[in-house]
Amino acid sequence: MAKIQRIGIMTAGGDCPGLNAVIRAVAKAAMGKHHLDVMGIEDGFLGLIQNRMRLLNNEAVSNILTLGGTILGTNNRTSPRQYPVKVDGAVEIRDVTDRCLEHIAHNQIDALVVIGGDGSMACAADFVRLGVNCIGVPKTIDNDLYGTDVTFGFATAAAIATEALDRVHTTAASHHRAMVVEVMGRNAGWIALHAGIASGSDVILLPEIPVDLDVVCEYVANRSRHGKRFSIICVSEGARLKDGKQVVNRVDPTSPDPVRLGGIGQFIAGEIESRTGIETRDIKLGHVQRGGTPVAADRVLATEFGYKALELLTAGERSRLVVMKGRTVTHIPLEEADGKQRLVPVEHPLIMAARNIGTSFGD
Repeated sequence: MAKIQRIGIMTAGGDCPGLNAVIRAVAKAAMGKHHLDVMGIEDGFLGLIQNRMRLLNNEAVSNILTLGGTILGTNNRTSPRQYPVKVDGAVEIRDVTDRCLEHIAHNQIDALVVIGGDGSMACAADFVRLGVNCIGVPKTIDNDLYGTDVTFGFATAAAIATEALDRVHTTAASHHRAMVVEVMGRNAGWIALHAGIASGSDVILLPEIPVDLDVVCEYVANRSRHGKRFSIICVSEGARLKDGKQVVNRVDPTSPDPVRLGGIGQFIAGEIESRTGIETRDIKLGHVQRGGTPVAADRVLATEFGYKALELLTAGERSRLVVMKGRTVTHIPLEEADGKQRLVPVEHPLIMAARNIGTSFGD
């Protein structure tokens, strides 16, 4: 294999705390230890499509460890295989992968470091099959990327959700209300599970466990009958009712991931109030979970992941995904994560522990 001289790095998909820590780790080690050029690709795969890249230097990647977001920008609505193009006033979906390959060759990029979630890894896997060496770094607050025990960004999101639930406790107790807090997570309930347990939520509703509204309402009503004058319900945005349906906020046909979940919290709050007569309010945390300064655990994990990605490249490895297994940072074939999600097992020890201390999961 020819010696790598220039790498490209991108942050793709939704933003999350810790992205800049990965960029910093990859770029500083690449430039300092291995004397490589580092091209920053702007706005994820959109920058690859539009040939928007810039050469990074030490100044560009200094003092960014604690910053939220990403200095390169990102985009979660763009896939090279499904790129919307306006033609005669109408939008057509086209495969522009060849355009990306031309830009990679033009900029003399020997390999890509792709920081992203499951959708981004699916895009990276396409490039691998076309001969482009890609090393993936798992990023998502949802913690749902297959093959790794944890993704960076999750710890910060769970901490933000926990703090919000803690604050809701005081107002719920003061007004004797039921409070429903909707958190992110898409089809995986990791944020709801961890934040719900950490905050002592009375009810935790996950996508993996179908929700019986009769059970939820009776649980809240029973608490009220026994002198518990408020209840806290933590619900994942992807929670499903018994019929398997999710609450969809909107559908974006131009996006490779068109379904936007949201609104289950408001729906459940309305059902609780109408069925029990207990005053109920709903709070949707939304994007606040993805913003701000990463907690220490995410800064450390992101740095470990970034350094490992570069070491894999310089060791001649191809098409690998950096992962955490137990307490060890290792790697698996990138293609293994293509099209898969890591969901919460219904017999997870945290679920069993919560059930045994009286928490309801709506089933």
